[in-house]
Amino acid sequence: MKITTWNVNSLTARLQHVQDWLAANPVDVLCLQELKLTDDKFPLDVLRGIGYGHCAVFGQKTYNGVAIMSRTPLRDVVKNITGFEDDHSRVIAATLDTPDGALRLVNGYFVNGQAPGTEKFDYKMNWLRGLQAYLRDEVASHPRLVLLGDFNIAPEDRDSFDPVGLAETIHHTTQERDHFRQLLALGLVDSFRLFEQPEKSFSWWDYRMLGYQKNRGLRIDHILVTEPLRAAVKACTIDRVPRKWKQPSDHAPVTVEI
Repeated sequence: MKITTWNVNSLTARLQHVQDWLAANPVDVLCLQELKLTDDKFPLDVLRGIGYGHCAVFGQKTYNGVAIMSRTPLRDVVKNITGFEDDHSRVIAATLDTPDGALRLVNGYFVNGQAPGTEKFDYKMNWLRGLQAYLRDEVASHPRLVLLGDFNIAPEDRDSFDPVGLAETIHHTTQERDHFRQLLALGLVDSFRLFEQPEKSFSWWDYRMLGYQKNRGLRIDHILVTEPLRAAVKACTIDRVPRKWKQPSDHAPVTVEI
């Protein structure tokens, strides 16, 4: 099966892009971030019409919002981080039943954090601590688990177009990278790094300063899998094509094949 994560930066603005991409890439599950719409505005009828009749949605007006779109039923949906009080719609989890057993999906739109030393950065650190506590229990309860989404963390220097110039700036700080490693320490593995990948492989490019054209990007969209799934991962790829489309999201879809 194929599972994709994609920060669409407004589903309203990018709905046609989602439809066009799915027509060419009929993945089993598509996890979206930054819906920027409330649940009642989610285009369920449109998505049902193209084969994604099972959707778990956690929206929010103007900001944030996450969804899991599946061709097959989802169950045991949980919204936000259990045990962490938060007014933002950032996490949604659901279980998918497969021939090989239950698969737990946790889709997150991680906090951006703005800049070290700000209140938003402190919120990011607190949020990440809450996420780790939550995932510790999730991994214990669901050995076959996939954590995916927009992490807003470039975990290594090779995940940034300018690791020296951007050292200790947002997405690159030691604190953020420590949190990423702590997620791995829960028993997760970065599926993208299970394979040889081209140098300067990024999933996000700034709209400004010809970011995409000059490949001034970051790899901040990730798919982590638990150790029991490691051997089943056959590929993990970034599809740059939609970033070339008219009025694109600044993120590209990332897909894991299990």
